[in-house]
Amino acid sequence: MAAEAAAEASLAPLPPEQRQPGREDDAEEKPEGGDETAALNGVDFSGKVKSNNLDVKVESELETEEKGVEQESTRESDSNILDVSSDYPREKHISIQRHLADLEKLANLKEGEFTMAVSQNTDHHVTDEKKPCPLCPEEKLKACYSHKLHRHLQNLHWKVSVEFEGYRMCICHLPCHPVKPNLAGDQTLSKMGAHYHCIICSATITRRTDMISHINRHVNKGETESRFVTVPAPKSSQVLKELATDVQVLPNYSTPQKTDSYFNPKMKLNRQLIFCALAVLAEERKPIECLDAFGATGIMGLQWAKHLRSAVKVTINDCNENSVTMIRENCHLNKMKVKLDTMEEDNGEAMGDGEENTDTIEVTRMDANVIMHLRAFDFIHLDPFGTSVNYLDSAFRNVRNLGIVSLTSTDTSSLYAKAQHVALRHYGCNIVRTEYYKELGARMVIAAVTRAAARCNKGIEVLLAVALEHFVLVVVRVLRGPSTADDSAKKIRYLIHCQWCEERIFQKQGNMVEENSYQQLPCDCHGSMPGKTAVALGPLWSGSLFNTGFLRRMLIEAVQYGLDEAQPLLKTLVCEAECTTSKHFSTHSPSDENKQEECGVYIKTANTSAESYLVPGKRKSDEVIRNAAKRQKSENSAEHPAFYYNIHRHSIRGMNMPKLNKFLNYLSEAGYRVSRTHFDPMGVRTNAPLAQFKTVLMKYSTPTYTGGQAEGPSHRPGDAQLGEQARAAADSKADNADFLEDDKSAVAAALFTKDCPAPCAAD
Repeated sequence: MAAEAAAEASLAPLPPEQRQPGREDDAEEKPEGGDETAALNGVDFSGKVKSNNLDVKVESELETEEKGVEQESTRESDSNILDVSSDYPREKHISIQRHLADLEKLANLKEGEFTMAVSQNTDHHVTDEKKPCPLCPEEKLKACYSHKLHRHLQNLHWKVSVEFEGYRMCICHLPCHPVKPNLAGDQTLSKMGAHYHCIICSATITRRTDMISHINRHVNKGETESRFVTVPAPKSSQVLKELATDVQVLPNYSTPQKTDSYFNPKMKLNRQLIFCALAVLAEERKPIECLDAFGATGIMGLQWAKHLRSAVKVTINDCNENSVTMIRENCHLNKMKVKLDTMEEDNGEAMGDGEENTDTIEVTRMDANVIMHLRAFDFIHLDPFGTSVNYLDSAFRNVRNLGIVSLTSTDTSSLYAKAQHVALRHYGCNIVRTEYYKELGARMVIAAVTRAAARCNKGIEVLLAVALEHFVLVVVRVLRGPSTADDSAKKIRYLIHCQWCEERIFQKQGNMVEENSYQQLPCDCHGSMPGKTAVALGPLWSGSLFNTGFLRRMLIEAVQYGLDEAQPLLKTLVCEAECTTSKHFSTHSPSDENKQEECGVYIKTANTSAESYLVPGKRKSDEVIRNAAKRQKSENSAEHPAFYYNIHRHSIRGMNMPKLNKFLNYLSEAGYRVSRTHFDPMGVRTNAPLAQFKTVLMKYSTPTYTGGQAEGPSHRPGDAQLGEQARAAADSKADNADFLEDDKSAVAAALFTKDCPAPCAAD
């Protein structure tokens, strides 16, 4: 008992009057009888008492300084979203600061630790002003003076920081992110890599570019207010309306990220064209199962279900959980019932198998390849980020006979010959930049689709191919059977393109290798120019890009549903498919529908019997196949010409070209098929060779007036137009000698019975 009392007396603090002056930072003095008491017990307590009191003093000072730093940072910004509170899982890392001065304060704090550590070993004050770096270990940077430390913090840590919401995530060299072990393996524990600490999720990332991408992904997901807490989409979302369909989108809806719900307003025309194609298919057979494999916000599937209603069974799929959540919310926003995936849990919104599926949308969350392998559909739309070649095999695996597959490719850099090595890698095609690069990209996509369908013993018929600034849309009908697959595969050929005059022609079909394949070109550049003058592009789709009957029915659906943006394009496509300049359409004539049939599918008209319809899901009979083959042969003879010419590309220097519509009439009067094209606003699709194209263009071009010619007598605009019409009529008479005499007299009377001055009549 005496020993215990002596130990307690040694540990008890002394009264203030017994302490030595000038030793406020040191430990308290030990009592005079401490040595004698400890000696009685055989233990030296003096060292323990001093070290324990010193640790308690240092810890209290550090806590006081940390509280002061936290209070000061709180006063600087009231809108601090990452302040320390009990709601957040952990404090932010010391490398995340608002100002460079905050890092220097951390250096002062670490200096105090460094001073205390030295004072434990030495019994005197350390008056050195050297400070250690708060973000570097001692073996990387030793303690240095304040001016050198300031330069180090500014150039190494602050200069390469990542900024977010007023904070700077500085690069950190502390042992927070260990380096992967190598063969040496001895010093891996001591080696630590430079890294950044995420302000949102506290992840450690080594590269600055990866850190910026990491922060952008958090922002796109809405995770900006707190760590590990996702902001709900409806709180920060806005509602957009398209085709009487409301969708909620995030503020970053126009940013294409693979992990986000993406809504592009520029693709409105693309969505309307796909809607028209689905509406045409819904008129053939009901109900049809359609799949939007990449739902994003679900806008496309919602439009299908809202307007076509019981004619379609819509399935919207996406592999992203946030997108699936948003799709369900958009379904409820449009008063649609949601049928959950069978693999997911029931949340009270799932419907039983026996319930009516009117206005019901099935929402699934799985990979697009998986759902297309597991289930069969009548209509499949693919709209991935970039190329769609990775999903073609799965799309054609289970698609039903006479179904439709539509795909949107947005990798325009490779399709439009800006990244030729990517086109070779994705599509297996060798291409160069030409004047018809958009149609070249569309034919390249169709060739990849044809090969994917042929691997599944299926053929295709191209219904629609559109290539605009942002996307390439291809819509094909699927035909089962190896014979149709062989017929489709035979239409994949190489294109011979002259690099001098840009003449082009598809290579002839056959296995025999020609000695000089350049001789197939209509031009004579290979004979007059030295060296190699042409290149082989492809393999490409050499068949037709449009189906006139299907386009006319799409136009009818566009008029019925009021799709104003799609109607002008569909009218241009109909003219392009027929290769004519006529713009008169009959959207209500049943006789036109009765004449148009695609691949054995008979359209319901007043003159069609019910026995001529095909039973959905069954193979075609031999008679229908023979009829389809005869019809395809007759249609091939009237196919539109491949590719087009740009009128500005082949203009003559020093000559004024005629107006585009007048030039189309001149080519038509010369006996060639001609039309405008949607691929190029100044393009002319014609079966005329390039030499004849340039001849007609030269014939009707007028020389540019110089200064000397401008001083001569001027003519009125009406007289000039009248003289041009007279020349055009005279040239057309010379080219077409089989015109009747009464037609000649009528043209002459129409031209020369008008009032015109004497100089014009003499001309």
